[in-house]
Amino acid sequence: MSDHQPARWTQATVYPDMWADPDDDPRDSEGVSPDGELATLQDFLTSYRMTLRMKCEGLDPEQLARRSVPPSTMSLLGLLRHLAEVERDWRNWISDGDPLPKLYGKRDGDFDGAVAEQAVVDAAYADLAREQAATDAELAKHPDLGARLGKDGDSVRGLMVHRIEEYARHCGHADLLRECVDGRVGQ
Repeated sequence: MSDHQPARWTQATVYPDMWADPDDDPRDSEGVSPDGELATLQDFLTSYRMTLRMKCEGLDPEQLARRSVPPSTMSLLGLLRHLAEVERDWRNWISDGDPLPKLYGKRDGDFDGAVAEQAVVDAAYADLAREQAATDAELAKHPDLGARLGKDGDSVRGLMVHRIEEYARHCGHADLLRECVDGRVGQ
């Protein structure tokens, strides 16, 4: 990492500490919150997934792969790959069958393999979309949030809350990583 500190900036004009103005923020529906617990959980998950993608928008492969907070191996590209791996692993939690193999091989392969190549970036986005859709489809078979699944008997509710927590935590990491990459700040 260079010693250069990028100037802090935002595209927001109404609230200068936000990522985007409310009228431009695709996460801000300004409507009423969803009815029901499952719809609420899905809404929060969708919002955090969108936030992660927004934090990665407009960056080239080098910027996405930049490990901005040494000695951490974390990068925005690594986060995309990590969450694809985690989505796959969550399906292992709810399955009674043999576990799916890791997407990126050995432990920490998701972060270690996050290199500044367009093919790696494209694959990360494709992997994440595919794994999210597969986990969503598997969970859609179990609309009862109290249902216990898999060998360990995890509840659908617990898994949904864990997914939200995982994305929320990593969106916080993405905030800091993005600010280190190009100075862009905001919620």
